[in-house]
Amino acid sequence: MLSNIIEIIILSIVQGTSEFLPISSSAHLNIVEIVFEFNSNSLMIDVSLHLGSLLAIIFYFKKELLDLKNNQRLLSLIIVGSIPIVIAGYIVSSTGLINLLENNLKIIAWTTLIFGIILYIADKNRFNKKISPNLNLKIILYIGLFQILALIPGVSRAGITITAARIFRFNRFDSSKISFLLAIPAIAGASVLQLKNAIGQSFEINYLILISITLSFLFSYFTIKFFLKYINKFSLNIFVIYRIIISIILFIIIYT
Repeated sequence: MLSNIIEIIILSIVQGTSEFLPISSSAHLNIVEIVFEFNSNSLMIDVSLHLGSLLAIIFYFKKELLDLKNNQRLLSLIIVGSIPIVIAGYIVSSTGLINLLENNLKIIAWTTLIFGIILYIADKNRFNKKISPNLNLKIILYIGLFQILALIPGVSRAGITITAARIFRFNRFDSSKISFLLAIPAIAGASVLQLKNAIGQSFEINYLILISITLSFLFSYFTIKFFLKYINKFSLNIFVIYRIIISIILFIIIYT
């Protein structure tokens, strides 16, 4: 029992911190599960971890989400921008293509490196566009198309959407905000697909599921809060360096 709780704590920390940072939560969860051979992880635990993150981001942006009168246009754009990944995610999941991508350290290593470098290039320029009034239907659709790449472990949903927003000249804070708001439909869609796959299995709401939801929520909430404060003062270089280090470690493991 103690070992299961420790595993859930580790998975919650990994999910909560990496989901909203540009470092890829799917890659980190895959790495942890492969390297440490966790026994506690299951589809329902995955659903619980993502549910915790989803509740955290909804709670953090509750004012914007509840203020429909003043933010109706923004919410409409976020819904439109989420359509590409919802469609692509359903296709990849229903066709089984997702199984070819998961638990593949070579894919994770290369995507972590390549998209880390792309993030660095996009973040170099000092752009200062803000969401209002510059975010429009065309731009959000392009960012939504970029987000499809996040289905590949190692790309990072947060990383690729921030990269795309920076390419379209939004400042770091608003690029991150766009990324976070796009995360709501994306995480919700992923959770629904995971739950659909888990329904065929026998499961029960036990203490591990409740712990994973609670801890994932806490770590996700404080990660969002920290990141938005950090991004107001600093560049994304620290995350680029981190991605390069992780990719080098993975290359050493794979090719030696």
